[in-house]
Amino acid sequence: MKDKGKSKARIFDINSVLGLILAVFLMVFGIILTSTTVDNVKTYYVNVKQLESFWDPPSVAIVIGGTIASLMISFPISQFAKIPKHLMVLFTPRKYNPEFYIEQLVACAKKARINGLLALEEDVNQMTDPFLKSSLMMVVDSVDPEKLNEQLEASLENLDERHNQDCSFYDKGAALAPAFGMIGTLIGLINMLKDLQDIESVGPNMAVALITTFYGSLLANIIFMPISNKLRVRHEEEYLCMKIVCEGVKGIQAGENPNFIEERLLKMLPEYQRVKMAKKKAGKGEDQE
Repeated sequence: MKDKGKSKARIFDINSVLGLILAVFLMVFGIILTSTTVDNVKTYYVNVKQLESFWDPPSVAIVIGGTIASLMISFPISQFAKIPKHLMVLFTPRKYNPEFYIEQLVACAKKARINGLLALEEDVNQMTDPFLKSSLMMVVDSVDPEKLNEQLEASLENLDERHNQDCSFYDKGAALAPAFGMIGTLIGLINMLKDLQDIESVGPNMAVALITTFYGSLLANIIFMPISNKLRVRHEEEYLCMKIVCEGVKGIQAGENPNFIEERLLKMLPEYQRVKMAKKKAGKGEDQE
């Protein structure tokens, strides 16, 4: 029984890439698509120059600069250093495979039941998954069940706390960006009202004032919120696998029946994954016959 790296294989998340490309494309297309009415017939045409109307450096400075500044006040610099890692999780995440962990744990349970816990040491040393390896090694080393449970629960809590902090960073950004967009809009409106006697400048000044709100909404809904949601999805995947390891390891240490351990671990999976594993197991049974 060897760990061949199937537990956390890194994949390319084409869905995230396509989603980002589609969002940018539709946004740009919506901006440059202009309509005109001739003889009561509405006609659409592409006007690339429209993009110039949506570019305003002061608005960029207010929204992006203000959001980053507030995030710097709210979070330590180490949180900013994690951004490249989070982008990697977004586009090239590790695919956590709960089926792999269940198979490994059940195999260990069967071997321990026949040959004893010490017989697992060689197999455990060949594993590459750090959490699975360290958890089973504590069983091999005959760590007290209460201390083992404390260690496993602490690992789950640390993972949950660390990932919640990462998500809260982007949640805060999603809240701050529209707020600074509104601040920029207020600044633009104040400047416009100061020069209200110049009627010709009202329209352009109003447009510039609203651009900051546009930037804030764009930053929140295309950047911060999607990253936060995707990190939560990745967290749930990793947390489920770690929870499976915790339950399986405790069952192995208690000397429970491997079939009972497998049944309990399968109940932790979503319905579609349980069905998938049942079909896979049934297929293997037919091949053996």
